[in-house]
Amino acid sequence: MARLLVHVEGQTEETFVNEILAPHLYIQGFHSVSARLLGAARVRKHRGGICSWDVVVDEVAKHLKSDGGAFATTIVDYYALPAGADGWPGRDACAGLTFDLRSPFLTDSLHQDFAAKYPNLADRFIPFVAMHEFEGLLFSDPTTMASSMGQPELAPNFAAIRAAFETPEHINDSYLTAPSKRLLAALPGYQKVLHGNVAMIDIGLESIRSECPVFNQWLTTLEQLVV
Repeated sequence: MARLLVHVEGQTEETFVNEILAPHLYIQGFHSVSARLLGAARVRKHRGGICSWDVVVDEVAKHLKSDGGAFATTIVDYYALPAGADGWPGRDACAGLTFDLRSPFLTDSLHQDFAAKYPNLADRFIPFVAMHEFEGLLFSDPTTMASSMGQPELAPNFAAIRAAFETPEHINDSYLTAPSKRLLAALPGYQKVLHGNVAMIDIGLESIRSECPVFNQWLTTLEQLVV
C-alpha cells in the first residue's frame, strides 16, 4: 500500500498535511501520509527562509532509504526560495520564464539534481513548490477566506486582489506583494498557522484545485501513485 513522506518548510504546511492532505489521500487509497519538517525548522527562533537544497536532498534520500516502499514530496514556497550560486537548482533560471513554464522547469530541475545524486531513489521523489506562496491558495475563495478569519468585511478586499491575477498562484513573489504580505496588510493580526489552515479547511481542496492548476497537477500526481 502506498505511503507518502511530505517534507515541509514549516508548521503551516505540517498542519496542512496532517489535517487536510492526509485525510484526502487516505480516501484515495494511501496507507500512510506523514509530514517531515526540513532541517531545524521546528527549533528555529527566527525564520531565515527554507534550508539549503543540499540539506533537503540528503534528508529526502535518508527517509526514502529507511522506507523502501514510500514516496516523497515537498511543500515549499517559490517566494524567497534560495537563489544564487548556493540556491536551489533552477531557481535563478526559471525567474525569467512565463508562469506556465516556471513551475515545471523548477520541479524538473530539482528532480534531475536529485536523480544525479541518488539515481536509485529518483523514481520515488515528486518535488512540489507552491506558486508563489502557500497563502496564495487561500485566494481560491476570498469570501470564505475572509469569513474563516473572522473578518467577513475583508471579502471585497480579498476578491479585488484575486481578480487582478489569472489564478491565485499568479499572485506574485515581491517582498511587498506576496500573498502573505497582502494578508498582513489587510489583517495586521494575521497568524499564518492559525488563520491560514482554518481558512484552507473551510475553503476545501476541491475549490483550491479548481482555481490553482499547479497545485491540482501535483495532487493529481500523488493520487495516481495508488492506481
